[in-house]
Amino acid sequence: MASTSSTATPAKMSFQGRVNAAKTPKSDINTLILDYLTMEGYPQAAANFSKEANLQPQQDKPSVETRQKIRSAIHNGKIDEAITLLNYLNPRILDEDPPLHFALLRLQLVERIRQANSNGNDFAPVVKFAQDQLAPRASMKKEFLKDLEETMVMLFFTPDKMPPTQQKLLSPDLREEVADRVNKAVLFEHNKRRDAAIRHIVKMRAWAENVARDKKLDVPDVIDLGLNNATGDSRFHDHEHEAMITT
Repeated sequence: MASTSSTATPAKMSFQGRVNAAKTPKSDINTLILDYLTMEGYPQAAANFSKEANLQPQQDKPSVETRQKIRSAIHNGKIDEAITLLNYLNPRILDEDPPLHFALLRLQLVERIRQANSNGNDFAPVVKFAQDQLAPRASMKKEFLKDLEETMVMLFFTPDKMPPTQQKLLSPDLREEVADRVNKAVLFEHNKRRDAAIRHIVKMRAWAENVARDKKLDVPDVIDLGLNNATGDSRFHDHEHEAMITT
């Protein structure tokens, strides 16, 4: 007598079903949040969150606060102060990273030109600073020399008539770029990472989505990250009330 039994093939779970089935431990999420607050320079928010989530601080608070002060000084054009704080925190960083050191000095030159333009166009101290601090370094590297030459062109124009290249040097974007480079250098020196872990996870997620689409897998046209719902938790917003850019 032939057997009539059969084995049913399990229904393939939908993409959203697989997403819903993936349960991330709350402790892992809390660790990512603390890592972000610490790496991005929100010391008070990191301290508050570590207590609330019962986690050990990832870095000592004075170190995070000093890193925050360095970023704040750069964003406010106080490059002398930023360099002093950076050397106090770890003098090896600038000694072992000539491009970063030159970027800071170049930004310092831009700020001195900006100040000279607003204080009667006395450029003699500016030229002396460029000769003493940047010219010796620029003579060793072509890219340094090009950056120095582009910056010195600023001396020949009033702020309202700067060529486009020089106008970019006066933009807050340059301060932001240098501040970000300094922050990453400090982080790498202390823990061998330059970015918060969540930034790497976001990049990996984007890569995985691209691979899935290239292979014509069944994925939605738009994948919601679910961040809108997450922001309802007040703990996620603590850092928004702690300005990174302070005076």
